[in-house]
Amino acid sequence: MENTLIKYILDAIFAAIPAVGFAMLFNVPRFALKFCALGAAIAYTLRNIFLDLGIYIEISTFLATLIFGTLAVYWSRKYIVPRPIYTVAAIIPLIPGTYAFNTVITLVEMNSHGVTPEHIALFIEDGLKAISILGAISFGLALPSLYFIRYNRPII
Repeated sequence: MENTLIKYILDAIFAAIPAVGFAMLFNVPRFALKFCALGAAIAYTLRNIFLDLGIYIEISTFLATLIFGTLAVYWSRKYIVPRPIYTVAAIIPLIPGTYAFNTVITLVEMNSHGVTPEHIALFIEDGLKAISILGAISFGLALPSLYFIRYNRPII
């Protein structure tokens, strides 16, 4: 139990570092950097918890970004700052870089060594997984803002 807690804490710290760096790259206001770091730590830790519970990575990513998206809507209303200031930098650790990289490498191998059924299967599997994770991130961040924006405004 203690090793798992230390693993989650270290993962949260290492997820916050690229989020802050990405936020600084795009001139996020200084007061919002701590929220970007906290959001990345929360989203990445939630995804790891869901993965450890045996939930698929696509659904884990969706649930983590849905929870974080709800928190980001709260922060944006409380501090009167646009929501993407928190969310864009915080989701950087969730981007499926490994799956996208493996997809491209398999495509290059198919081009140089010839097409085999194993290459096609790897290409489709990694490509669909990368696209599914990106879709999960997009929907997980969009749904809370759509719900809370529409919920508090009249239809007409």
